[in-house]
Amino acid sequence: MRIEKITHNKKQYLDLLLLADEQENMIDRYLATGDMFALFDDDLRSVCVVVAIGKDTCELKNIATYKKYQGKGYAKALIKFISDFYKNDYKTMIVGTGEVPAILSFYESCGFKKSHSIKNFFTDNYDHPMFEEGVQLVDMVCLKKVL
Repeated sequence: MRIEKITHNKKQYLDLLLLADEQENMIDRYLATGDMFALFDDDLRSVCVVVAIGKDTCELKNIATYKKYQGKGYAKALIKFISDFYKNDYKTMIVGTGEVPAILSFYESCGFKKSHSIKNFFTDNYDHPMFEEGVQLVDMVCLKKVL
């Protein structure tokens, strides 16, 4: 398994990024300025994008694993890598997600703790209703992790 920082042609990973953030114009808001990392285990398994949001904080904006590789620890390995990668530059990493128990449990297992919510984030910022595990996403749950 290897993880590479992607500096060019980030859009070539759009199919994978869209699994985690299903509206391309939302991805376009952070892709150019964010740091992208790709995890390979023979072939591509997972990607993530991290952006600086202040002097002491970075945000995990997108993390996605191809469906056939989900549940095998790739996303968790990628989060561990980026946490170690950024620990000397930032004090805190945050991530925002929908209010879906399995996803929240995943982030908590990676060391994140619930911080706050942003009311109506998904309904205000996306041009279509979004669903995860049969639940419509409305509010964004923000979690944070001390690096």
